[in-house]
Amino acid sequence: MTPSDVIWFFFLFTALQPVLRQRFLEASRQRMIAKIEKERGSRVILLVHRQETMSILGFPVYRYIDVNDSEEVLRAIHLTDPDVPLDIVLHTPGGLVLAALQIARAIRKHQGKVTAFVPHHAMSGGTLIALAADEIVMSEHAVLGPVDPQLGQQPAASILKVRAMKPIEHIQDETLILADQAEKAIAQVRASVRELLEGKCPEGKADELARLLSEGTWTHDHPITFDDAKSFGLCVSDQMPPEVMQLMNLYPQPVRRQPSVEYLPVPRRSDHPNSKS
Repeated sequence: MTPSDVIWFFFLFTALQPVLRQRFLEASRQRMIAKIEKERGSRVILLVHRQETMSILGFPVYRYIDVNDSEEVLRAIHLTDPDVPLDIVLHTPGGLVLAALQIARAIRKHQGKVTAFVPHHAMSGGTLIALAADEIVMSEHAVLGPVDPQLGQQPAASILKVRAMKPIEHIQDETLILADQAEKAIAQVRASVRELLEGKCPEGKADELARLLSEGTWTHDHPITFDDAKSFGLCVSDQMPPEVMQLMNLYPQPVRRQPSVEYLPVPRRSDHPNSKS
């Protein structure tokens, strides 16, 4: 073999390595999904968005819940017998209200038990989907989020406050149009949340939660922890199956040139004599 052949094979291997790695991850995920389905007797559906970036007052994202996601989830549900339980794993910053509501209503109508697993975060539209489940299982530090609608990058609730703070003659027509759309969007989301919570909590509590989550009580990226969700009266559990966390490890973040988080990927036990008891 000549040096040029070695160089050629090196470049060929380098080019194929990402493809082979992706195929290996996909096969590993399929095996883990099959294992969970066998153990729980359920249909496992994952809605995972890994390429997201968060800002302080919102979620400008590269990947989010869209109509393609809703079509795929609905197809998976249609391929499932009505009495088979659904386990939906959510890891998402949110997305289109239309797509999230399509998924939420589909799992709300499913006859078998629906469990939403939130290993890390299911914000905005992800929370909307979780509310439709019969049970939400959250890991220790996982969070949900408010579902108040956003018009572009602007919170609908804040647009309404601007309209209320100024005399109408000092408000531009564009702002008035946005305020009208904001008012309708909040009313629609509030009614949808109430619909998803129907039968899961007392009617008065459902109305209270619908207002709390949809009317801009907090910023859009406000974290709703397990304790918060429990205090709201939602059906939540902290018994996250280890297999679900292992499954999330098979959805790595796209590789950067230099990792922002680094550690030795092995369990670390306390063996220091001065450690706290």
